[in-house]
Amino acid sequence: MLDAGLSRRRLLAAGAALAAGFVTSGCGVAKGNSPDRLLEPLIGRSDPTVVPARMPLATQGGPDAVAAKYAGQKPQQWGMDLSGIMTGFDSPGKQFALTLDACGGPGNNDVDENLLALLQAQQVPATLFLNKRWIDANPARAAQLAANPLFELANHGTAHRPLSVTGRSAYEIKGTASAQEAVDEVWRNHERLVALTGSAPRFFRTGTAQYDEVAVSIVRDLGETPVGYSVNADFGATSAADKVRANMMNAKPGGIALAHMHRPNSGTGPGMFAAIPALKAAGFQFVKLP
Repeated sequence: MLDAGLSRRRLLAAGAALAAGFVTSGCGVAKGNSPDRLLEPLIGRSDPTVVPARMPLATQGGPDAVAAKYAGQKPQQWGMDLSGIMTGFDSPGKQFALTLDACGGPGNNDVDENLLALLQAQQVPATLFLNKRWIDANPARAAQLAANPLFELANHGTAHRPLSVTGRSAYEIKGTASAQEAVDEVWRNHERLVALTGSAPRFFRTGTAQYDEVAVSIVRDLGETPVGYSVNADFGATSAADKVRANMMNAKPGGIALAHMHRPNSGTGPGMFAAIPALKAAGFQFVKLP
């Protein structure tokens, strides 16, 4: 079992060693990366499901017991806004959550330095969903992000696969094909994040943001809250800057924006440079996922 205190001390030491200049990294469905640009937009969604609290591990047997519990179950639903997926939150005012994915894998391990510098300069908190492949490709950046109180690190899976128990695909990416594969997709990166930060991640977003309802239950039984979005800011970092800005301006109190931090040559960064000051001027307060 990981010693949380020791891990945290190591993390802070790593963060201190890197602390002089703030730089970082991010995820998506499009192609083309390099180290200094953009962000990502989100699609407005009606009637968001509010899931305020994360669930504890549902069984005493750990992840293997969760896989056994759901083995052979047949899902009836598929999508991004199923019951149990957090797509919004109760907001006491004009609060809005920015989330950035770092998808990892071939062509997806870059870092949008300009976007992260913007968040730092504007003091915009964000929840960063990091894929295990991205963390493994950028361990120093990941440690620096973990040490920065402006950000919370969340789980974006092990191999960036849609979360399914039947192998269902999304955007030509094959989903996990069984309860055991779904557990592995969540848990292997859960353990990676615990080793990195010294604490368990609270939130999970599957690759492509697609789930079936059995997979949603698996994530919750593993102690994490499945997260979707209410605003798709950059459509996998494929949107032009003006579209990213327009998507972000659809923000509503209690909404969650999805964008990407691993495509520095996309329109995400420039779009966010325009959208974030405009939203702040309109009275919005950016927050991490509550």
